[in-house]
Amino acid sequence: MDSSGGDSMHDRLTVLGATVREAIEHVEVFPAPKNVSIVRFSTDELASMCPVTRQPDLSHVVIEYVPAEWCVESKSLKLYLWNFRDRAVFAEALAAEIAGEIMATARPTGVRVTLTQRPRGGIEVQAVAALGEWR
Repeated sequence: MDSSGGDSMHDRLTVLGATVREAIEHVEVFPAPKNVSIVRFSTDELASMCPVTRQPDLSHVVIEYVPAEWCVESKSLKLYLWNFRDRAVFAEALAAEIAGEIMATARPTGVRVTLTQRPRGGIEVQAVAALGEWR
């Protein structure tokens, strides 16, 4: 509880500061500071599997959102993205699912996820999923 008798803004965060060695199903959020207009996360380490061949797919992902009330906590995002390591999913569906998670959990004004799957067979796949109002 904080000094006003309500819950602390950090009570929502269960993985930050904890030892977590497995994937989680949803990102965690904290109150958005004022005057932050865009938050951007990126990683080259998003792993999933091809739904047809079951071969590993590696992707670069950029997640951008316009915070309203909440921001996404980065450790929880990393653990959420681990969920896809053993999931068979096409790049397009993966981009859409990540965008949906950010929109549902952080409730930003808008979110855009750009996923670039590393080439296999000489073809690079880039999928963009945007929800809400995006600049």
